Amino acid sequence: MNGNVENSLTAALEGRWKDYRIQFKTCRGEFSEESVHDLRVAARRLLAVLDILRAIHPHSRLQKMRRFLKGQLDNLDDLRDVQVMLVETSETQIRLPQLVLFQDHLLKQEKRMLRNARKLVQISRPSEWSRRIEKMLTALEKELNQPDFSTRLLESMDNAYNKVAELCGKLDRGQPATIHRLRIAFKKFRYMTEVIQPILANYPESYFKRMHDQQSAMGDIHDVEIILYTLTDFAEGSIRHAHKGNPSFDPKPIQRYYKKRQTDLVAEFFKKKGEIKTFWRSTPDQPFPWENKNEPIHRPSRNRRTGGDIRPGRRRQPATADRQGQEEDAQDRAGTHEAGSTNRPGLNQPLPSGGPDSENPSEEVRSGKG
Repeated sequence: MNGNVENSLTAALEGRWKDYRIQFKTCRGEFSEESVHDLRVAARRLLAVLDILRAIHPHSRLQKMRRFLKGQLDNLDDLRDVQVMLVETSETQIRLPQLVLFQDHLLKQEKRMLRNARKLVQISRPSEWSRRIEKMLTALEKELNQPDFSTRLLESMDNAYNKVAELCGKLDRGQPATIHRLRIAFKKFRYMTEVIQPILANYPESYFKRMHDQQSAMGDIHDVEIILYTLTDFAEGSIRHAHKGNPSFDPKPIQRYYKKRQTDLVAEFFKKKGEIKTFWRSTPDQPFPWENKNEPIHRPSRNRRTGGDIRPGRRRQPATADRQGQEEDAQDRAGTHEAGSTNRPGLNQPLPSGGPDSENPSEEVRSGKG
């Protein structure tokens, strides 16, 4: 490790807390798809710092703040899922005109969720946590003086990466939930890496782009799974209300399209999943991959399909760059998702109700029900 550990970690906590406060204020003053997205990204990056601090010095104030942030992310998950589905269906509506009725349903859902989410943001009071942040900084300064601090810091990263490696070994092509669980753990590891990158000797900036691409690939699979589940739910409701004069809805052409797309996305991801095991050392006694002169060259992946408009002026919003200058996934997946169970059901299994999870923000599939 290199650099000033104290300056790097205290600056990370102070900087990400400041960024979160700015994004929260922006979201409260101008509630929009972009401001909600940026608030979610800022919350996740602040959570990454808290996760590192918790591993080094567990304290109740850390737990309380993590629950606050996770709860906020959880409250915005349904809205995020509906907005992603609206973007996706707008792109494929030309080839699948049957999506019109489904889109109308999603727009109604979005309107209701925007109203509820705005209320939740208005009643939140993150400024009340300022004193806790100050106490965390004081506690961090004391920990930094401990001779084994650097060792414990790297141990927290080893543990986060070991979870990623474990879930990577449990991947199953026929179970999208296994990819979903890996994505959550990998996202947490990626954000934690951003925090400590300044104190890692010779850490390659290219790793962030490669991790971003892996996370995005898993996120695309997750989004298709959400669409398929929500589509089935909408189709069943359409059948129940058909006798009331509502137009009938045939989901089969849409389901065939997205199931084929899901299969293709999974196949493409499995071709490159081995790269996930190259971003950190396998054991504490091994060198880091970037220190290995024989590390294989990773060539950039092909261009990914970009998002389209839902209506004029509406696009998937890119995240603001963090202090390392790395872009967050424009389709920030929730979690959200670092409070919700990570054991997502398969497409033919019932959807569990959301609930707090001790490790990860909510990442449940949302049904889109009213």
